Amino acid sequence: MLQPIAHYGCHFLIPLIVALIWYKSQWKIAYLIMVLGMLIDLDHLLANPVFDPNRCSINFHPLHSIYSIIMYVILLFPKTTRLIGLGLVIHIISDVVDCLFM
Repeated sequence: MLQPIAHYGCHFLIPLIVALIWYKSQWKIAYLIMVLGMLIDLDHLLANPVFDPNRCSINFHPLHSIYSIIMYVILLFPKTTRLIGLGLVIHIISDVVDCLFM
């Protein structure tokens, strides 16, 4: 019961907290951009089965690979891609939290 609360809490609450603290004047758009980082879960559609509650996404799905994660971290540095990078890195952190419960 705690695992899904922690997982989805991280997916939605951490971006909200980041947006409210560091992007006060534009928190809504910042939050939306970061939450759109959830789109990397589309790579789950390539797996069989699509959803396995006992599978860790990290290094299993292509957009959750170490190479992708390195690219997400690089996106944090230019100011123009920082929100996208934050959303993707927060997504990966959420998935790591999920894996720790397994």
